[in-house]
Amino acid sequence: MITFDIEVVSLYGGTLGSIPCLCGSAPCLLCRCCPSGNNSTITRLIYAFFLLLGVSVACVMLIPGMEEQLKKIPGFCDGGMGTTIPGVHGHVNCDVLVGYKAVYRVCFGMAMFFLLFSLLMIKVKSSNDPRAAVHNGFWFFKFATALAISVGAFFIPEGPFTTVWFYVGMSGAFCFILIQLVLLIDFAHSWNESWVEKMEEGNSRCWYAALLSATAVNYLLSLVAIVLFYVYYTHPEGCSENKTFISVNMLLCIGASVMSILPRIQESQPRSGLLQSSVITIYTMYLTWSAMTNEPGNCSSSMWLFRYTIQL
Repeated sequence: MITFDIEVVSLYGGTLGSIPCLCGSAPCLLCRCCPSGNNSTITRLIYAFFLLLGVSVACVMLIPGMEEQLKKIPGFCDGGMGTTIPGVHGHVNCDVLVGYKAVYRVCFGMAMFFLLFSLLMIKVKSSNDPRAAVHNGFWFFKFATALAISVGAFFIPEGPFTTVWFYVGMSGAFCFILIQLVLLIDFAHSWNESWVEKMEEGNSRCWYAALLSATAVNYLLSLVAIVLFYVYYTHPEGCSENKTFISVNMLLCIGASVMSILPRIQESQPRSGLLQSSVITIYTMYLTWSAMTNEPGNCSSSMWLFRYTIQL
């Protein structure tokens, strides 16, 4: 085993040599045995795996048939009633929302796990800090901690927990969308800048056509999405909220597109243009679709398709 590790390190510069440490004997898994040269890369990959595992478990909680298993957890869904949702008067049948409650509990466990280690790593600036050893090792205990917190979250009494964590989730989702928008705008700006530079260097017609085509495709897909939204997520007799959201988002996207080509904007940001606005527009359409798809009530596309099928 030692000889194999040395050969792998000599051949691949030590990157793959640390992988056997994660899958070797029990003492190697429980303790900090991985080489320090590539600890940062391996650590990030493992933390990303933890996050991916938590997301996967949360998705499993929404699989049809899981609600029967989740209701067997003591105190999690007693009597089928008692769940409160902000904006909905009275109590909601827990049988309907038990999967979503489980998702919130799993996400609570993962959030507390990462919050715990983020607080533990405050002011740690180098691998020489003693706390860096905790950050880069002890993966068995970390996995056990994340598992224990997530499982323990299912036994938290209903009370105000669901409502409070609902607001925390909304706030976190809002911040996450803002971060996504910033990254998306930066990506679109770099994309546009790269193609404009190539267009100025030579073969301008080809790159201009590519830039124009990408912008047109984004706007065309957004237009198709808006039409489908009005067809499948609205109804002449109701669904005023969906109509409002679709219309407001459409007008905001049009306003952002117009602003991106104004003379003052072009003077301060010469490389700004419709490509960035088109990328944000199609992303806004995706968010609108995601919100309406997960909206409870009679305005979702699945409900209207179901009624139409029944009538036929």
